[in-house]
Amino acid sequence: MRKRVFSGVQPSGILTLGNYLGAIKRFVEIQNEYEAFYCVVDYHAITVPQAPDSLRSQIAHTAAFMLGAGLDPDKMTLFVQSDVPTHTQLGWIMECTATFGELSRMTQFKDKSQGKESVSGGLFTYPALMAADILLYDADAVPVGEDQKQHVELCRDLAERFNSRFGKVLKVPEPLIGQTGARIMSLQDPHRKMSKSDPNPAGYISLADSPDDIVKKIKRAVTDSGREVAYDPDEKPALANLITIFAHCSEKSINDIVAAYDGKGYAEFKKDLADVVVEALTPIRMRHDAILADGSYIDVLRHGARRAHDVSSAVLRRVKEAMGLSLYIDPAGVRI
Repeated sequence: MRKRVFSGVQPSGILTLGNYLGAIKRFVEIQNEYEAFYCVVDYHAITVPQAPDSLRSQIAHTAAFMLGAGLDPDKMTLFVQSDVPTHTQLGWIMECTATFGELSRMTQFKDKSQGKESVSGGLFTYPALMAADILLYDADAVPVGEDQKQHVELCRDLAERFNSRFGKVLKVPEPLIGQTGARIMSLQDPHRKMSKSDPNPAGYISLADSPDDIVKKIKRAVTDSGREVAYDPDEKPALANLITIFAHCSEKSINDIVAAYDGKGYAEFKKDLADVVVEALTPIRMRHDAILADGSYIDVLRHGARRAHDVSSAVLRRVKEAMGLSLYIDPAGVRI
């Protein structure tokens, strides 16, 4: 029996090259090895204000890009979080399992709330919902970037605490983090993660960017002092980031790339890097456009939601029974 994985992607903006190389590309690779559940986590997106029409559009774009990148409905389950009510139901139970201190220590809350006059309660408690997302599917592993490892560790802590109180009810998952490519950095600031929320569009490459836009952004990408193309994350973080992108888009090793540009300057390296990024992203953008145009993603999401509901309802029923909560109505609202 194959092990199971769960992971999600927020529809809070057009996906970036960082989202693709750091997460979605791996989702595609491991769908052949695991029973995979992937989710467009729209409830997580509303921890900050979202315009309804924009959110609706971004959910569609996110699903279409994920399918365009190679996720196969015959090999994995793709669905939208808000279509499966069990997520918020177990989310509340996990909020009641977590402590205020644990949630206060989440670094992403500190980062996202910094400098803001007010933040939503959901921004503070969403790691508990993220834990519920994972635990609902008896996931053995969670493919995440290094920056999300803290959230998976919290998920593990909550599952273990719940099990210590109520018996062995929840499966305790492991983070599944790639050796490289798990954290793609900004093209303008190599100390910050590439993000679709970056106010400077030159800092990220969108999966919707045209080839010309990609070339321009890579030409303008910051580099480090000197001319030597060398991989040194500590001394040359900007160049190391660009080499990592090159490696993951070209399927070449970092050592091979460094050797190929021995004695050559940054200009030639950047030109070739732009070519491989364009070559990697253009088919994804074209498939995304076709999937969005024919609406085929809708049936994929509907089927995925039904499958996700069937699996997660069994887990939620197990949780409720262990806690002594009512079972007179099942998670779908159907009276037993």
